[in-house]
Amino acid sequence: MDLKGTVALVTGGNGGLGQRICRALAKEGVHIAVIYAQSREQAEGVARELTSSHQINAAAFACDITDGAAVAELIGAVTRRFGRLDILVNDAAYNKAVPFGDLANLTQELWDKIMAVNLTGPMRLIKAAAPVMKAQGRGRIVNIASMAGLAPMGSSIAYAVSKAGLIHLTRCMAVALAPETLVNCVAPGLLEGTRATANLRPEQIARSASESLLKKAADKDDCADMVTAMCRTETMTGQTIVIDSGRVFH
Repeated sequence: MDLKGTVALVTGGNGGLGQRICRALAKEGVHIAVIYAQSREQAEGVARELTSSHQINAAAFACDITDGAAVAELIGAVTRRFGRLDILVNDAAYNKAVPFGDLANLTQELWDKIMAVNLTGPMRLIKAAAPVMKAQGRGRIVNIASMAGLAPMGSSIAYAVSKAGLIHLTRCMAVALAPETLVNCVAPGLLEGTRATANLRPEQIARSASESLLKKAADKDDCADMVTAMCRTETMTGQTIVIDSGRVFH
């Protein structure tokens, strides 16, 4: 798909990885809806920077992606503002470190919140965006999962299971939305400088990097470039690409 002049909605667009994704798409001439749950000033700053640096249109939108009515309103607001919606990037996520063996602290409240943000939220957004993309005759959806969705590892059991669900949701939605809309997934390893990583214990961060073949964290720009490639593709759908410096072989 020719990306110039298309419109992308990026959840978590003011986050560490989300900003990189927004910039990578903006470089291709994509207009950007920067979605945030908190930090309005930061999100608006990202939108201003994208507009001035890449000569595209960008705007910040608030949304609680766990609220179905808010998601429906978001899709309407974005399409009214930009006139169309070609790309959805589900980057927003939540985690909290709980060792796998510490089931007592894997509370129902924590489980529900992680599932609501990491899995049900993307499902809501995909369902809301799908009719718009179908009517346009084309669309691209990219989910941001994690290598924790491919192996029993990561910050908590709930996080790992939510990302495993997101990977399979990618496959199922690829079937549901074909042929107009292509759905793919990026599964990063440890990413430094993100809100999700900030919730991890220092020893967990150090171990994740040292246990990779390349002995370093995954690169956010590599992940953003893969998102761009998945938006441009005409023949890849239902796939998950792992970018983790060599830890999980998928």
